[in-house]
Amino acid sequence: MAYETILYEQKGPIGILTLNRPDRLNAINQEMVGEVFDLFDRIEADDSVRAIVVTGAGRAFSAGFDLKAAFDRPWGTVEAVTYYLKRDLDFIMRFWNSPKPTIAAVKGYAIAGACELAIACDVTVAAEGTRFGEPELRFGSGIIALIMPWLTGPKKAKEWILTGNDAIDAAEALDWGLVNHVVPVGQEMAKAMEIARQIAVNDPVKVAMTKRAINRTYEIMGMRDALETGLDTDIQIESLETPEGKEFKKISREQGLKAALAWRDDRFKKMNEDA
Repeated sequence: MAYETILYEQKGPIGILTLNRPDRLNAINQEMVGEVFDLFDRIEADDSVRAIVVTGAGRAFSAGFDLKAAFDRPWGTVEAVTYYLKRDLDFIMRFWNSPKPTIAAVKGYAIAGACELAIACDVTVAAEGTRFGEPELRFGSGIIALIMPWLTGPKKAKEWILTGNDAIDAAEALDWGLVNHVVPVGQEMAKAMEIARQIAVNDPVKVAMTKRAINRTYEIMGMRDALETGLDTDIQIESLETPEGKEFKKISREQGLKAALAWRDDRFKKMNEDA
């Protein structure tokens, strides 16, 4: 089956999913969400695929959910907001929940929803210099999948999320448990494929059972309920009209997203200068 926003190929027992909107830094839109759901349905029914590697076309893994598409989306009601945000959460968690092990090969940028996707994978390999981060609060949005606190602990997660840090270097991400390996640029796919092949030689039924048991450990500690609470908070954030949020959206619609981001950055710059 041909897709518009993703590519898929199989090398031996390894399925390779490539996010394929390089002109938009592989920003995730609803078409991509639907295509990934369809692909995972196919892969999970295919016994010849024993592991999945996910990467991005061009110079980035992904810049996260497509902000322009989101701002143009007719949210309308709380019900509409809930539908889209729950779908986005299910998209990210598909990589966590899939019975097939998932390995992310990350380069360039893995920001916002793409950061969450990368760390939701079972193993994450990052090229040197890759930037991670959760800048959602800086443009008036919430976090779709609050996975980060479960990996880093609350202190560092609060620092990064509440400041809207979108420049977490791969080395720092490694230190705080967001990634498994940092490799020279251009070697991230080779390392991810190496790990995938090591997994693929094992009994796939027992691999799936063991992955599920590890995930259940987090669920017993309350991760699933916590993610649902995080989603509820995000729904409230997206449904809430604040003066800052209204101004950001107004500038975005009238002048474009770059102008809105410049307004945001100039505002923070002035705050820092005044301090």
